[in-house]
Amino acid sequence: MGQKVNPIGFRLGVNRTWDSKWFFNKKIYPEMVMEDFNIRKLLKTKWANASISRVEIERPADLVKVTIYTARPGAIIGRGGKGIEEITHTIERMVHKRHKEARVYVNVNEVRQPELDAQLVAEGVAQQIERRVSHRRAMRQAVLRASRLNVKGLKIICAGRLGGSEMARRETEKHGKVPLHTLRADIDYGLAVARTIYGAIGVRVWIYKGEVLPEKSRRKDEYIDAPGHGSQDRERRATRRPRKQAAAPTPEAGE
Repeated sequence: MGQKVNPIGFRLGVNRTWDSKWFFNKKIYPEMVMEDFNIRKLLKTKWANASISRVEIERPADLVKVTIYTARPGAIIGRGGKGIEEITHTIERMVHKRHKEARVYVNVNEVRQPELDAQLVAEGVAQQIERRVSHRRAMRQAVLRASRLNVKGLKIICAGRLGGSEMARRETEKHGKVPLHTLRADIDYGLAVARTIYGAIGVRVWIYKGEVLPEKSRRKDEYIDAPGHGSQDRERRATRRPRKQAAAPTPEAGE
């Protein structure tokens, strides 16, 4: 089957939540979506060297809460929090075009294991390709770093004019298993583009981190595995008298 479905969108509401958490009526909904897109685009371009993995945006009442997940929080916070203030003022100018009384709150969370973040892995491979590092070497190093952290599975695909060849092609590096059709599988997905002198090269990364059971199934399993559960039934079966077996038919005379 063609693997054309985004693994994150495929699992929304199962084991993954939305990056934009708000709801408005259909009159201003497109405007809000475009505003979220511009905020993310601004952060990814102006702070491109800060290793930003993803940006969550919440809009409770008159507040715009922006949470930035990054592997280098110091590059965003800056000395004395000047970086946070700059980001806050920049987002406020964007938001106040629509709502002048809206307040902006920026929070920075650190990604402690960037080797297990698919977006950061994809951007790392793309940056190495832009620096003219061999794509095979970049992919192999990314897989090796992730395998040292006991990841369940990882797959990297690079597509384009690899190595400056005339014909575009696709190469894959894989470790472990990546069950794309399993909804309970916790799979992280990242996409990056390497801008080279001979064209754009796409880098896609899938990281399988294990299975995540839904809340109902998890509670049921915990109840079944709890100590003492079913002990009375086991005792009752142990003391039950064995059933009498029917006697085998005796052979008739002359048979």
